[in-house]
This record gives sequence, C-alpha cells and structure tokens, in this order.
Amino acid sequence: MATNLKNLSDYDTETVPPANNFRFGIVVSEWNSMITAALLDGAFRTLLQHGATEENIITEYVPGSFELTLGAQYMAEYTDVDAVICIGCIIRGETPHFNYICDSVTQGITQLNTTYNIPFVFGVLTTDNLQQAKDRAGGKHGNKGDEAAVAAIKMAFLHNKLINKEKRSDG
Repeated sequence: MATNLKNLSDYDTETVPPANNFRFGIVVSEWNSMITAALLDGAFRTLLQHGATEENIITEYVPGSFELTLGAQYMAEYTDVDAVICIGCIIRGETPHFNYICDSVTQGITQLNTTYNIPFVFGVLTTDNLQQAKDRAGGKHGNKGDEAAVAAIKMAFLHNKLINKEKRSDG
C-alpha cells in the first residue's frame, strides 16, 4: 500500500471487532529503536483502544529486524497468543544489506503465517531514509503500528470465528 495515498492511522473503527478476548504478542526490533518504539506505542495503544488488556499483550525484544522471524516463532511456541505483531524498521543504506534483510524478514514472516495456526502481522517499515521512517512512525503518514494492531485484531477475530464455526458444524 502506498502510504502517500492513505494514512496508516486512518481506519474505520466500526470494522474492528472487539479485542478483549484475545492475547497478542508483539516482537520488536531494537535496531532503529527510536522508530520501533513509536511503532510499538501505536500498536499497543490501538490494541488497548479496541478492548485488549495490558496483561493480554506480551512484548518481547530482539536485536534487529532479521531476528523478528525467530522471535515471533518463539512467541508462537512458548506463549498462548492469538496473533503476533512483528515490529521493525529497515532503512536503506549504501550496501545491498537492506535487500537481504527485507527479503529474509518478509519471507520469514510469510512462512510463519503458513506454518502456524495463528496470524503473524508484518509491522516492518522498509524505507529509503530516516525521514520516511519517521513519517510512518507517527508522522505525516500516520503510524504503521496502528495498522499492524488493527490487522492483528481482525485476523485473530477471523481465526476464532472460523474455528467456532467448524466446532458448531462438527457438533
């Protein structure tokens, strides 16, 4: 989605189901911490705004965005969460490192979504420069953390709805 066409923090609150019955994991990269802290703040506030409780939000930190995939896997395996939000910020530099990390994180989170029976949400900024990251971490384009939290709520709700539908049809 092109953020110049949509503010990441603008969404129809009427389409977001209540989050009070769900547990959320948030895995946050420590690299570019000024940005990831703002993204975490947006995600956390949005979850609370929609009924999640602080005790049902588990936050863990990993060294960098590359480690988000394994941190999210640990969250799925060792906690009882309904969705995991992966928060990171990868800023293009002078070497191809940016491409390798972006590809690895994207593929890793995609693989988690197809391997585990819970949603993993991509709350990772991939920007050309620091200003673009700031603009998407509470700046002029809103906060990617808000968007990630809304996606986590909606996906946890969908998962729960379909599980309950399957149980009713089996019973």
